[in-house]
Amino acid sequence: MSVEPANDLFLIEYEQLKAEQRARIGLRDNLIYVTLAAYAAIAAAALTVKGQAHLLLVVPFAATLLGWTHLANDEKISSLGRYVRSHLAPRLESLRPDATPVFAWEAEHRTGRGRTTRKLLQLAVDLATFNLPALVTLAIYWADRPLHGPLLALSVVELVATVVLAWQRITQADLR
Repeated sequence: MSVEPANDLFLIEYEQLKAEQRARIGLRDNLIYVTLAAYAAIAAAALTVKGQAHLLLVVPFAATLLGWTHLANDEKISSLGRYVRSHLAPRLESLRPDATPVFAWEAEHRTGRGRTTRKLLQLAVDLATFNLPALVTLAIYWADRPLHGPLLALSVVELVATVVLAWQRITQADLR
C-alpha cells in the first residue's frame, strides 16, 4: 500500500476516534449536572415528608449508578487517547519519510507543569461529587432511629458499592 492511502486511512481512524472521544466527554461532563439534579430532587422529596429518612437511601443508589457511568466514560476517553498515542501515531509516523511526530498534542498536554496537582484535584472533585453524598446520606440514615432490617441491609450494600466505586476511581485516576 502506498503511503498516501495509508495516511488517509489512519487520519480517518483518528477522526472517528476523536469524534467518539468528544461524544463521551460531553456525556461524562453532563453526568455531573444530572447527578446534582438527582441529589436535589431526592433531598427535596426526603425533606418534604417528615420521618422518611429512608428515602435518602436513593442517593447512594443514584450516586453509584451515575458515578459508575461517569467513571466508565472517563476510562474510555483515556483509553482512546492512549490508543492514539501508543498505536495510531507510531503507525502513521512509520509511514512518513522523515518520521515527523504526529498528533503531538495527544502526548504534550499530559506533560505540562501541574498535571499531577490537577489530576489530584479532579479526583477530589469526583469523589466529592459521587462518593461523599452517598456516605453523608448513609450516615444520616444510620443516625435516624429506628433502623429496619431490610433497609439496613440495603444501606450496607450501598456502602460497599460506594467504597468499590471510590476504590475504582482512585486506582484509575492516572496520576502518573
